[in-house]
Amino acid sequence: MNRNALIIYGGWEGHDPEETSALAARLLTDAGVHVTRSPSLHSFLDAGLMASLDLIVPMYTMSTITPEQEKALLSAIRDGGVNCGGWHGGMADAFRGNPDYQFMVGGQWVAHPGGIIDYRVNITEARHPITAGLRDFDMHSEQYYMHVDPSNTVLATTTFGGEHAYWIDGTVMPVVWTRRFGKGRVFYTSLGHVIGDFDVPEAREILRRGLLWAAGCL
Repeated sequence: MNRNALIIYGGWEGHDPEETSALAARLLTDAGVHVTRSPSLHSFLDAGLMASLDLIVPMYTMSTITPEQEKALLSAIRDGGVNCGGWHGGMADAFRGNPDYQFMVGGQWVAHPGGIIDYRVNITEARHPITAGLRDFDMHSEQYYMHVDPSNTVLATTTFGGEHAYWIDGTVMPVVWTRRFGKGRVFYTSLGHVIGDFDVPEAREILRRGLLWAAGCL
């Protein structure tokens, strides 16, 4: 079955939106998914395009979205059964003033204590196709502290120390999750602050599998 994906990229340049969205496009294209990349949120208003999609990948840190654009995006997922997948702040720190969008994502970034630090990612669900066969691994990047929906299906976590914020010492935070939003399914990983983060094989593989799972290819 042919699959179609739309990758929307832009917003704050610190998350390498062009480079990371190009990587996502390659991962999907290599698996036979037809990919459209666009730097414009107006693409959400193209009814014909939206109706053709199996997957939407938002990579648009911060910024704003119009009510019409948000309605079209969320309706496509919730009511139309288009799936959604993404990473880091490009998906979970987009459109800070839009809680309905955050409801779809299943979480929102609030802090990364210490900035770029060393931390461990723990695989907590070994049976899911996104994480099957992967082992715990280390990252040198932002360790995302998030407000997270308790209805998410969590596949990997990280545990905070108290070096940078003593009051969160021992807090276990989801890193990778899936969820439902109406008829659509959603994948998210907090990994991927910059393109170099995906040089870590496990981080890259989680992204690859997660997008393919969301697209219905796994």
